[in-house]
Amino acid sequence: MEGKRTQRPRLVGPKGETLELPEPVFHLLRQIVTVLARGDAVTVVPVHKELTSQQAADLLNVSRQYLVRLLDEGAIPYTKTGKHRRIRINDLLAYKQKRDAEREAALDELAQMSQDVGGYSECG
Repeated sequence: MEGKRTQRPRLVGPKGETLELPEPVFHLLRQIVTVLARGDAVTVVPVHKELTSQQAADLLNVSRQYLVRLLDEGAIPYTKTGKHRRIRINDLLAYKQKRDAEREAALDELAQMSQDVGGYSECG
């Protein structure tokens, strides 16, 4: 349509001040607001941030000992500062995404196998 201008997303402050936002930032803020409205917490971390082994274990919801085993097996890259292991957040999130996708695929396969042998029959 001629003359039609699409509006860019804007953040409006309490005193009416506005800030234009790139569309991806708008979508991110919308997701954050949704999560906060549920009562969940949100943490914003730079991708180059390094975590301690305990912080990384907490993020994966596993024990620190299990995380250390994953590090020693090479499943997640890490560096050492003295005796302390440091894990980059982006490496940890990549591992988590891969792990979650593998779990989802395994659950789908189990459900399909159960369905194939009649495990989900209707009760009547």
